[in-house]
Order: sequence, then structure tokens, then C-alpha cells
Amino acid sequence: MSGAPRSRDRLRRVLTEAGSALLGVVLLIWSLLPVYNMFLIALDPEEGEVEFTGNLWTPEPSLQSFVEVVTQDARYLETFWQMFGNSVIIGAATTVLTVAIGSLASFAVSHLRLGKGRLLINTALLSYAIPASFLIVPYYRIVHAYGLSNNLLAVIAAQVTFATPFAILILQLYGRLIPAQLDDAARVDGASPVQVYLRIYLPVMVPALAVVAVYALLLAWNDYLYQAVLLLPDQATVAMMQGNLFADTDAEWNAMMAAGMIYALPPIVLLLVLRRHVMASLAMVSAGV
Repeated sequence: MSGAPRSRDRLRRVLTEAGSALLGVVLLIWSLLPVYNMFLIALDPEEGEVEFTGNLWTPEPSLQSFVEVVTQDARYLETFWQMFGNSVIIGAATTVLTVAIGSLASFAVSHLRLGKGRLLINTALLSYAIPASFLIVPYYRIVHAYGLSNNLLAVIAAQVTFATPFAILILQLYGRLIPAQLDDAARVDGASPVQVYLRIYLPVMVPALAVVAVYALLLAWNDYLYQAVLLLPDQATVAMMQGNLFADTDAEWNAMMAAGMIYALPPIVLLLVLRRHVMASLAMVSAGV
């Protein structure tokens, strides 16, 4: 009698796993299809007309578009590496400042036992109740008043402001999984708050810090609105350059898609470098839940 229920449970488990695998494959194809289309257009020597032919592969693939991007020999790409450098500066500064501010705020709230610490976190999270696009006009006036017009620092400050509340929340949630005895033992041994932060908190929180770093970089890397409003063409970024596509009826789409694929490399590289820590953070959070 017990064999039938076991067989049904086994069949249900197999069907569940097969359904999950099928769903995963469908989502993977759905996610990678735009990337594949970008790559297909970038390989097309006819300025990106292959997407209108119905072919799954360009008949005459060519890397000429990537060469034009590297040599800055295409329309809108005459200063590609300067724009790429501006994007890197914004992304790197946003990542570093978000990790630093988020970790310090989280450490102060949870480890220094501030009386109004929870209020600080909740107030920061309230900033997400207002869409970022609504804040661009008052923020532009503030930037102009402080003399930061057409300055990368204005964009960096905006992105750090939007990324920090999420960083504090993630670090707080992860920090709850760390035994409080570590801090107590360090203080018994005479460690100062700065030593506890540098030698106990930061090493233990590396997986969560990796998640925050990836999130902050992606937030800054994918931004277009604040860069387009706060920066002029001489301080343009790659995101601003890609936005010019929508104003051009005869854009060099193959070169633009090649530039877009090159532009996507830094976040991918960062995720690959930090993947071990990101996976460790997800595993620990899942175990804690």
C-alpha cells in the first residue's frame, strides 16, 4: 500500500522538476533573445538590416562594426572612449560611495545601537515612494545653485542617493544573520568601534557588500535621465550617446549595437568577479529564511 503514495510523490517531484527546468529554459531564451538580436545586428555589414529579413543568422557576418567602435570611426562614436570613461567614472564612484556609506550607516545602526537607528532606515526607504523622474527638476535646481552644472559629481551624487537606502536595507537584513557574540568578543578584547568595523564587520559582510556593489553599478550604468538632463555633450556618457538613436532616422545601427555590447561588459565582468560572494550571500539568506 505504501508503494503507491511513494510512486505518486516521485512522479510529482519529477514533474515539478521538469516543469521548473522548462520554465527556466523559456525565461533564459526570453532574456537572451534581445542580446542575441543586438549581436546579430552588430555582425551585419549592411548597417543592421538583417533583423528585417527574418534570418536567424546574418549571411555575411563581419566584425567591422566592432572595429569602427574601437577606432571611433562611426557617427556618434567620434569620442566613444571619452564617453565610456565618463560612464566608468560615474559607475565606479557610485559603487564605491554606496558601499562605503551603506556599510557605515548599517554598522552604526545595528552595531553601535543608536536609539533612532530604525527611524533612520525607515526614513531612507521612504525616498523610494517618489519616482526618481519626479525629482529631476528640483534636483537640477539644487545642482545649478551649487555650481555643479555639467559635472559628473552631480550625477554621482544622485545615483548614490538612490542606491544607498537599498544598500542599508540589504546590509541590515544580512547583518541579522551574523552572531552578535562576534562584536561582544571584540569589545571584551578592547577593540574600538573603528577596529570592529574594519576587522570584524567588513570581512564578515563581504557577500552582502558584493550584492550592494553589483546593484549600485547597474543602477548607475543603466541610468539615462539624470545623465541627459545634468550633462552637456562635452561630458556625455555612452547612455546619452545611445539615446541619440531615437532622434536619428538613419542611424548606423550595427555600430550602435556593437557599442552597446561593449558598454555592457563592465557590469558583466564585475558580476563574474564577485559571483562567489553573491552566491554565498544568496545561500546564507535562504538558509536564514
